[in-house]
Amino acid sequence: MLRSFISASLMTGLMLFAFAEIGTLEAKDPAPLKTFQKDQIPQSMQGLPLLFHENFQAGNSKHWELTDNTAWKIIKQGDNKAFSLTKKRSKYEPPVRSPYNRALLKNISVSDFIFDVKLQSTIPDYGHRDLCLFFGYQDNAHFYYVHLGKKTDDHANQIFIVNNKPRTKISTKTTPGTDWDDEWHHARVVRDTKTGSIKIYFDDMQEPIMTATDKTFLTGRVGIGSFDDTGNFDEILLFGKKVE
Repeated sequence: MLRSFISASLMTGLMLFAFAEIGTLEAKDPAPLKTFQKDQIPQSMQGLPLLFHENFQAGNSKHWELTDNTAWKIIKQGDNKAFSLTKKRSKYEPPVRSPYNRALLKNISVSDFIFDVKLQSTIPDYGHRDLCLFFGYQDNAHFYYVHLGKKTDDHANQIFIVNNKPRTKISTKTTPGTDWDDEWHHARVVRDTKTGSIKIYFDDMQEPIMTATDKTFLTGRVGIGSFDDTGNFDEILLFGKKVE
């Protein structure tokens, strides 16, 4: 009987260890991003033509202007390549309180647009875990951005304007927080300059998680990055009205 009890205890322990190992492997190995085949890339969205597509398979970042060249690199995940922000706090010091890590798309300014991005947070979990998308960029002291933060407060998980002073919340709607894990996610910014509407989507492309209305910057460039965290970006699409 004692032998049976010991055997059963050992078996239970081995099973628990195995389940723990499986959980650990799943946490360390998020599913790779499934990218578009060439014939799957949408050529328009909501009546706006495709202006730019980036999947980093060429292995370079020549289309991007970086605040800190040492903070970004191309990485491989299986057969896929992505653009990785590797430094929490880069060498860049903004002129006013605003994000430290940014990569701006070169040579394209838009008015109305849809900015569609796949993104993956790579920082250990904490309350302000974030990634950001930038738009309406004029210069380092004038632009909008959305902070996709783990927990919402006046400085996190909001739409912000930077207008020659520290970032100011302009969101009229948000959520309790962005549900970050280690997997890839899908984010989208939709801008209508006639009404001033800004809508932010995360995974669910039917219902915006954040909204704002503002007409301060009616044209500008778009970009990717973080306030002071790390993450990966891929499968970037920009649809819109190009401004010369």
